Amino acid sequence: MSLQNPYWRNFDEDIPTADQSNSGCPECGGLVHTNSIETACEDCGLVLEDRPIDHGSEWRASDEVERAERKRTGPPLTPARHDRGLSSEIGFDRTDANGTTLSGRKNGQLARLRREDRRGRWDSKARQNLAHGLSDVRRMSGALDLPRSLRDQACQIFRIAAGQGLMVGRSIEAMTAGSVYAACRCAGLPRPLEEITAVAAVPPDRVQNAYTVLNRELRLPAMTVAPTEYISRLASALDIPPAARQRAVELARMLITAGAINGCKPAGIAAACLYQASLEHGEQVTQCTLAEAAGITPVTLRTRWRHLQTLLDN
Repeated sequence: MSLQNPYWRNFDEDIPTADQSNSGCPECGGLVHTNSIETACEDCGLVLEDRPIDHGSEWRASDEVERAERKRTGPPLTPARHDRGLSSEIGFDRTDANGTTLSGRKNGQLARLRREDRRGRWDSKARQNLAHGLSDVRRMSGALDLPRSLRDQACQIFRIAAGQGLMVGRSIEAMTAGSVYAACRCAGLPRPLEEITAVAAVPPDRVQNAYTVLNRELRLPAMTVAPTEYISRLASALDIPPAARQRAVELARMLITAGAINGCKPAGIAAACLYQASLEHGEQVTQCTLAEAAGITPVTLRTRWRHLQTLLDN
C-alpha cells in the first residue's frame, strides 16, 4: 500500500517549464501556460504551439558513471540483421527483476513463449532466408577478420540481391560468399577468391558465378586491385624485411607504368616483384613458398618473373 496520497503529486505535463511565455495570449490577453506537450491559453484555450521539439539529451542515465559515459538507450540500426537490430529475445534467466527464483510453472510458461517467439520471428519464407543469409555473411566476415564496415556492406549487397529476386535458382551460401567477395572488390581490399571460398560452404565455381550475377545485375562499383596492395600482405605473411618490401613496390610501380600488367593476375605480379626484391637483398624465399602464399602456381610466378627480368635488362 502506498504511504502517500497520489493526488498530492502533479503530472509531468502539468508542470510549467522554463519556456513558459509571459507575453500573454494574442487573442484574449490571458495567461499562457506551457507544459511538455503544448503551449495554450488558460482563459480561451487557444493552442499556440503543439508538441515542441525536445532539444535535451536523448540518453538515459541512472547514476553518475552512466551520465559521464552518455550511452544511448539501445544499439544502432545495422544491416547485418534481418530486422536491422530491432528484435527482442526472451532470455533464459530463471530469476525475475528482483532476483527471486521463478517457479516451475512460470519457467514452463516462459519456455512456451520463447518457442512461439522463435517460430513467429519471420512472417514469410523470404524473411527466414534473409536471416539465414545474413548470419552466414557475419560468419564468413568473422572468419576472414573483415572490418565491421565491410561486413555491413556485404550484408547490404545480399539484402538488395534478395529484394530484387536474384536468389531464385541459386543457393544462399553461394550468394553470401559472392556478396562478401563483392564487398571486398568494391572496397579495393586484396582478398583473392580462393581465400573467400576457403571459408564458404560451396565450391569456387559457384561463388564465381554468384559474384558475376551480382556484378552484372547490381552494377557494383568494383575496383581493380593493384599489385602493390598484395605486396604488403604477402610480405607480412612471409616475414620479408621492409627494404625488400619497398623494392618490390618500386618494381610493381615500374610494371604498372610500362603497362606490362594488363591481363595478368595482380597476385602473380606481386609475387614476382617480391621474389626479385628478395634475390636482390639476399633473402632466402623460394618460389613455391611465394606461390602458395599468393594463391598461384609456381609456373605463373616464374612466367611473371621472367617478364620482369626482361624489363629490367632493357
